[in-house]
Amino acid sequence: MNSGWTYREQVNASAQGLTVLDYYTRHYRHSTGREWQQRIESGQILLDGTETTAETRLRLGQWLTYDRPPWQEPEVPLSVEIVYEDRELMVVAKPSGLPVLPGGGFLEHTLLWQLRQRYPQDTPYPIHRLGRGTSGLVLLARSPAARAYLSQQMRNHQIQKIYRALARGNGMGDCFTITDPIGKIFHPVLGYIYAANPQGSPAHSECHVLRREPEMTLLEVNILTGRPHQIRIHLAAAGYPLVGDPLYGVGGVPISCIRSDNGEVPVPGDCGYHLHAIRLSLSHPNGQPMSFMCSPPPELQV
Repeated sequence: MNSGWTYREQVNASAQGLTVLDYYTRHYRHSTGREWQQRIESGQILLDGTETTAETRLRLGQWLTYDRPPWQEPEVPLSVEIVYEDRELMVVAKPSGLPVLPGGGFLEHTLLWQLRQRYPQDTPYPIHRLGRGTSGLVLLARSPAARAYLSQQMRNHQIQKIYRALARGNGMGDCFTITDPIGKIFHPVLGYIYAANPQGSPAHSECHVLRREPEMTLLEVNILTGRPHQIRIHLAAAGYPLVGDPLYGVGGVPISCIRSDNGEVPVPGDCGYHLHAIRLSLSHPNGQPMSFMCSPPPELQV
């Protein structure tokens, strides 16, 4: 069991006028309306620091607090290899299955929490994220100045991130580019997820074939933008979904948003696909060029 967590948020213009129950039911679809009702009635949800009712209507600027009691988090690999560190930045190798940031059912079983235990005085801050099922290199800042410097590099597309991916099919060219826009679409549990969407934001991936097999292909992918789940979505949009991806199918959209026999709906955090961040190149805040490499798992080796 973890130690529980308190979620605190302020009522904005889009939420004012909603009842407390409507707010949580609409914004956090991972739980049913009945479950939110029980939490309100048991005093787990406070409005401006005091107990409230499900029917109370929200006003702009009020504060909602949800005291989530301790829960059993899913088991994940917690080993994190420090590839490089100095006073300004850190590069780590994340195992597949470990989330980078808290969310959903994960709090202490995350990369950020694990690093916070090792570095309680100056917890490193992730400059970018990897999906839970993606392994490999993650860049983190260790000072406010480094965070600003590295974040600016990321916005300017000056940090190079190279991935290995195992995709279904082998009919693609030796080198090809994918530029399908990526944006939000409806999801019955999370409210929305990212997928191929003509109204989405521009996205750019450069792909190079490393090895072909009868039913799959090993690729090297350089992403020039950093949209959520970009490689999974882009390769699926091109007709070559990642081997084992439980969510994104041909077209770059969810295979299904229907609950399975066990009552679960596929979400982006589900694992099973084969994707690894193998190389990372950047400029240190002192101006020095830096490059790192992380050996991929056997199925992603040439």
